[in-house]
Parts: sequence; structure tokens; C-alpha cells
Amino acid sequence: MRWRSFVAVGDSFTEGMDDAYPDGTFRGWADLVATRLAAEAGPDFRYANLAIRGRLFPGVVAEQVPAAVAMKPDLISFAAGGNDVLRRTFDPDTLVARFDEVVRQLRSGGADVLLFRFADVMARLPGQRLVAPRVELLNQAVGETAERHGAIMVDLYADDTFLNPMLWSTDRLHLSPAGHRRVAGQVLTALGVGCDEEWLLVPPHPAPSPWLAARAADLRWAGQHLAPWIKRRLTGRSSGDTVTAKRPLLGPIVD
Repeated sequence: MRWRSFVAVGDSFTEGMDDAYPDGTFRGWADLVATRLAAEAGPDFRYANLAIRGRLFPGVVAEQVPAAVAMKPDLISFAAGGNDVLRRTFDPDTLVARFDEVVRQLRSGGADVLLFRFADVMARLPGQRLVAPRVELLNQAVGETAERHGAIMVDLYADDTFLNPMLWSTDRLHLSPAGHRRVAGQVLTALGVGCDEEWLLVPPHPAPSPWLAARAADLRWAGQHLAPWIKRRLTGRSSGDTVTAKRPLLGPIVD
């Protein structure tokens, strides 16, 4: 087993929303991967998860990347930029240039680095014409950067299974527990480590909703999820303003 320490860096995708433990905290794909790696490596394995929901790319880079590099782990996952593509101030040229610089920094200490091409989350969200090209640009940069720096790429965008709404939570933006299990399975496959077969099982597609029922569901979603998101944008707040990293230090996996 070549990895005896793993640090996860990013935003809500890596924090684990919306895959809840019984106590209400979030698990997510990174915890699942860490648990599997620990089973292979033994009791000396260490894991940290620095990801915080709502973080933009500059915040992830400034707050989490130096801490991750300082821990000198064997494996680092880096997933950031998803929140940025939703912002009016998105600057693709700056983000792409900094993405390459960050991955070079993460690789400089000898760690293996996991990168992600994001799944097509915009299929069920408004603003697709504006945001979808931004996601494609970010995904292209991820692929090119992974190749330049010898990073391990997990291509979620190429997996049409993520078009299944059952892999997404009720807010239509974050993964469901089934979605996180599938990501964990793909990560472990990319690492050459086996995973539970059920993690890659795909829930059946839900039956099509009648037009009126679908529109009513859209209205409920807008009131419960879209409106609070817009309010945070207008007030300069973030869902992660009062949140701290769930595993800020490298430590053992405790059952």
C-alpha cells in the first residue's frame, strides 16, 4: 500500500454534503475513500479533511493548500472552482492559470494528487447557458493540468450516470449518499484499490412526473434552496462562514 496519509482539500463536494452521519455531520466520498485506504494500509494510516462548504477557489488555495502541503501526506485530493463558476465575477483566465500553479505546488512535495472533472450538475439547474461553458472550461483545464503534472484524474463528467437525479440531493447541487458512494468508487478505481461493488450500483431513475407536479416541485426547490442562495450572494455571506474543517489534522480512522 503506497499511501499511508491522505489530505482532502476543497469545498462542499469534498466536505461531504449531503451525505449525513447519524449525528448530522457529513461523511461523503473522501471519508469513504479514507476508510478503505486505512483498511489496506493498517492502523498507521492518517487522514485529514480540510474542505469547507461554500469556499471559492482563492479561499481554498489560501487557507487549505499551504496546510495540506505542510502535512507532507502521500496523497492529496484537490477539488475547487465549482462555486466560482456560479459567480458573476468568474474570471476563467485567472482561475486556469492559478489551477496549474496550485497543482504544481501540491506535487512539489512528492505527494500523489487527485483531480476531478466535475459531473454535469447544470442539467437540472437554471442558468445552464451561462454556467455550462464555464464548467467545460474548468474541466478542460483539469485534464490538461493533470497530464502536465502527472496527477491522477477522476473524470466524473464522462460518467453519464450522474445525469440520474437520484445521485443528487434535494437541493440539486450537492451529491446524495448514492452519489458520494459512486464518486468514492471511481476514486478508488483510479487509485487501483478495490471498493465495495454496491458503491457503483446505480439507483433506478425516478418515474417521470406529470407537468404540474414537476412545476410544483420546481417552485418548492426555488423557495427552499435557490432563494436562500441568492440572498447569501446579495448579502456577501457564505454557507461556510461559521463552519470549520471537520478533520483539520492528520489522524487515524476510528471506527
